[in-house]
Amino acid sequence: MMEVNKGAGILSIVLGLIFILFPMFSSGLVSVIVGLSLLFFGISSVYLGYNMRNEFDLYSKTTIIIGIIAIIFGFLFIFYIDALSFLIAIQFYIVGFIMIIFGISGLISRMGSISTFTSILVLIMGVIAIALAAFSINQPVYIAIIIGIVLIIEGVALILSN
Repeated sequence: MMEVNKGAGILSIVLGLIFILFPMFSSGLVSVIVGLSLLFFGISSVYLGYNMRNEFDLYSKTTIIIGIIAIIFGFLFIFYIDALSFLIAIQFYIVGFIMIIFGISGLISRMGSISTFTSILVLIMGVIAIALAAFSINQPVYIAIIIGIVLIIEGVALILSN
């Protein structure tokens, strides 16, 4: 288990450095990954809704509509990277709230002094991410830098954990 933590920590630090050193590439890569995820989710939702259309009529129509919307946003993220620019503030809020929840859950779990320190740092970074959401509409590099810093913090914590 210790070797897995060290390997994951080193990978996390390397990914964090890539996000910090190449924020535009990282933002583009995140956009493509999110786009592919939405595309596959949308296709599976449309397929699921189509197969359920006789049994659960309202649910199947809703599932198909959500699937179509997910497919459209998937293509926007994959092929029109600038879509990330106007949605980046929403992503900043989501990432910030996730980091805050992760930090609070880490503080509640009380796994150790390193985990407590890491949880406090992630919590602070979540608050900073939410504060920067207003400024990120024209500058998508902020989220890449914040993610890079959090990855490095988590990587160091994984390496130092017992």
